[in-house]
Amino acid sequence: MADVFRFSSHSLCFPSTSFPASFASSCNSIQTCLPPIQSSDKRSTSLPRYSASFVMPLSFTPRKRLVSFKVPAAVAEKDQPKWWEKSAPNMIDIHSTQEFLTALSESGDRLVIVDFYGTWCASCRALFPRLCRTADEHPEILFLKVNFDENKQMCKSLNVKVLPYFHFYRGADGQLESFSCSLAKFQKIKDAIKMHNTARCSIGPPRGVGDLVLEPSLSPKDKQ
Repeated sequence: MADVFRFSSHSLCFPSTSFPASFASSCNSIQTCLPPIQSSDKRSTSLPRYSASFVMPLSFTPRKRLVSFKVPAAVAEKDQPKWWEKSAPNMIDIHSTQEFLTALSESGDRLVIVDFYGTWCASCRALFPRLCRTADEHPEILFLKVNFDENKQMCKSLNVKVLPYFHFYRGADGQLESFSCSLAKFQKIKDAIKMHNTARCSIGPPRGVGDLVLEPSLSPKDKQ
């Protein structure tokens, strides 16, 4: 007895004993996909013939490749100045007591605002951009930036115990006001500017500032 498989109008016969099972299952799957060979009126229908050498042409569209470059964050940050290194034209960095006294003595009748800050102080960093904008809005005011770590002895003499801390000076009036301030309380600085930045005339040389003396000390020869 033989198994008979019909492909179009021809029949192929394979012995059951020699017919591979894998090929039979493949043929069954192919046969289910083919249209019926005979219709209900028993007329045979020819299947289209395909050449074994026929290959469906395939088209490939080349994909565009995007080239990306990674820039190390350390290199980008290295080129940028530190937050405390940024300043306005009317801002001066103070690195010593002598620079502080010189800046005050040469300020004339200008209002001087001293910002005592620390590079590690988060409140100082948050407030500083707002202070720079205020300096740009008031070019007539002189702003002095005092790094606490570089001037610890001077800050101690001026009774600076919390950061950020501000001193207000003006000509012969010497120190006008001092207070601590944060970004949330920045209005205190605006109110102090409004109060002390008024037109006035100087009536003499600057006076002492706390334990710091603005006038240069006399030499032993002058004292005699």
